[in-house]
Amino acid sequence: MKIIGLTGGIGSGKTTVAKLFVALGVPVYDSDKEAKILMNTSKVLIKEIKELLGEEAYKESELNRRYIAGKVFKDKKLLQKLNAIVHPAVRENFLQWVSEQNTSYVIQETALLYENNAASLYDAVILVTAPEELRVERVLHRDATSKEAVLARINNQLSDKEKIAKANFILENIDIKETEQKVEALHKSLLVYS
Repeated sequence: MKIIGLTGGIGSGKTTVAKLFVALGVPVYDSDKEAKILMNTSKVLIKEIKELLGEEAYKESELNRRYIAGKVFKDKKLLQKLNAIVHPAVRENFLQWVSEQNTSYVIQETALLYENNAASLYDAVILVTAPEELRVERVLHRDATSKEAVLARINNQLSDKEKIAKANFILENIDIKETEQKVEALHKSLLVYS
């Protein structure tokens, strides 16, 4: 079974593309969603996160995301320490999930694949791209945030140009109908590739 990474910058439409693969019967592991579940349920992770960020990291036994974001996005070293706690747990959970699948390939959706130097963990990587203006527009529509905050997050990630040089497959996601056709064609290629 091949393991395919699916990545792209904020607002590129990774989740939309992931849903299109799911509709074709491909198992997709959503790393962000699973990380949040693990951070709320794993006693080991909860203990380590509280040790790193303080008791305020949890509010009424739930992950206090606003508090954590306020701490780690101002301090890169703290963010790296948090990632060093969470990423290995997500990786272990992902590998367990993979062992339960029975398909020619699976996809792991992960936003910071290249930023975390994780490309070597995959047989191939799909990069979802979109023009920056469209990405900003999508995030403003989706989240209660400001244009400045979205641009700050975009600037915190590697540029599409840097990622394109590393990816095996580039999927530009502008028009949903075209994206559906591209995903179907890519799915057929990956079945052969597997």
